[in-house]
Amino acid sequence: MRVCHYLFTAMVIAGTLPAHAVPRPKPQPQPRISVAQKQLQADLAKVTAERDDLKDRLAATESLQEDLAASQKSRDLARQETESIRKELEQMKSNLADNQGSADAILSDLQKTKADLAASLAANEALRASLAADREKQAAPTGEGTLVTITPDITPARPLNLNRVTPKAKKVSTGVVVVNVLVNEAGDVLETRLLQGLPGQGPWIDQANAACVEQAKRLVFDPARAADGITKVRVWQGVGFLLD
Repeated sequence: MRVCHYLFTAMVIAGTLPAHAVPRPKPQPQPRISVAQKQLQADLAKVTAERDDLKDRLAATESLQEDLAASQKSRDLARQETESIRKELEQMKSNLADNQGSADAILSDLQKTKADLAASLAANEALRASLAADREKQAAPTGEGTLVTITPDITPARPLNLNRVTPKAKKVSTGVVVVNVLVNEAGDVLETRLLQGLPGQGPWIDQANAACVEQAKRLVFDPARAADGITKVRVWQGVGFLLD
């Protein structure tokens, strides 16, 4: 057997052995992605999404800090103005000691000015608190189905069958009726309200407006979405019907 093996090796080296007789290497099986690797990839995608969300929250927090710093600066300036007025008041009291009547009148005016300034400071503080509350509310994550106000970062709901919903109106001139609709996270209309009716008065106009409000309930929407472009939310928004 050892002699045969040597003979076989010699024939291969000499090139006398046919090419088809030379054993070919077996193809290596393709590596398969295990369940653990798939789970790791899913966890990595989740962590990446959470990181992006934290970045967005950090950006909102930095914006709030800038607003608070501006508000603090405004309050400090107001305090400086108050101190300046107080010093002027004391100086005028000293200079007008010989004319008590005039001094009292001026003091009254200055006290009124001081009171007005204090009111302005209080209003400024209230505005700062309201701004901070709004920033915190915007920074908080929006859950699916939350009722939100349409802002530049909110994607409005998009009607899918507006062309097939045609209110019937008789004996009215051409005009636009705007109906305010509450669209839920599934794209269904929950409530309708007349926002802008046809100009003028009369039973035919009232019937046309009512028909638009009723037909708006048949609309189906692609739901509105939050700032992340994914979370579906509820919104009130207007829909226009052209009557001609």
